Order: sequence, then structure tokens, then C-alpha cells
Amino acid sequence: MENKKINSFFVVGISIRTTNENNQSSNDIPLLWNKFMSEGLIQQIPNKIDNTIYCIYTDYESDFTKPYTTIIGCKVSNDENIPVGMIGTQINEGKYSINIAKGNIMQGMVYNEWIKIWNSKISRAYTTDFEVYGEKAQNPEDAEVEIFIAINK
Repeated sequence: MENKKINSFFVVGISIRTTNENNQSSNDIPLLWNKFMSEGLIQQIPNKIDNTIYCIYTDYESDFTKPYTTIIGCKVSNDENIPVGMIGTQINEGKYSINIAKGNIMQGMVYNEWIKIWNSKISRAYTTDFEVYGEKAQNPEDAEVEIFIAINK
């Protein structure tokens, strides 16, 4: 786990409001991923910088036990021309703790890393957290996903 300062950037994608209460997010987030992948939404994002996929957690009501918004999308050069049905959001500049999830995506390796984060002593800011699905995540059986957690300064 390392800490890093991140510059602000924009992401365009699709979103859902969910919560970890009663395991609601374990239903909602896979449905959001399925919609993003099955409808080829990555091809519909204008001004996309590359094909890296970001899964963002933001608009926290309180902490990880209360409702928040999940967005799946791609980094863009600007947030103009957002397609109907999609939203744009800005990841604000800030300090982040970087956690690496390694293993089989289909066997819950990202979720397992989140359990470690929830049980950690990280001084979380609860502003915006995000996962990065880049080149190292292309093989789902042997993937590496970076998880950026906004931390207090």
C-alpha cells in the first residue's frame, strides 16, 4: 500500500445509487458492469483518452455502510458531449492510498480487497474512491486492479 497525489480528471460513464446494506451493492454493481459491457458502452464515450475502465465510488452519504453512487466509465479529455443516459464526473485532485487486488476477477478478488480496506485503519476522506481496470486487468484469471482510496491529508 502506498500513498500518491493524483491530479484531477474527468470520467464519463453510467451510474447507479447503491448501498452495502443488506448486500444491495453485490446485486447492483454487477448489473451495472453487465450493462456497461454487454451494451458496448465503452465505444459510445466521446473524447475517451484510452480503453482503461474506471469504477468510481462517490457521493457517500456518510461512510461505506451508507448509500453512495457507483460510476463505471472511461477517462475523457473533457466532459463535453455526454451521451444521453450517461453522466460525467470529476475525480478531484487529492491524496490517495493505492491498494492492489491480484487474482481471478470472477472469484471476487476485488471485493476481497475492499473487505481488507473496510477493516483497515486508513483515514478515509469518503470523497471519491476508484478502481482502475487497465492493461494488467485484461486477463480475468490473473488480473491486477488498482484501488485508489481518498485519504485525509
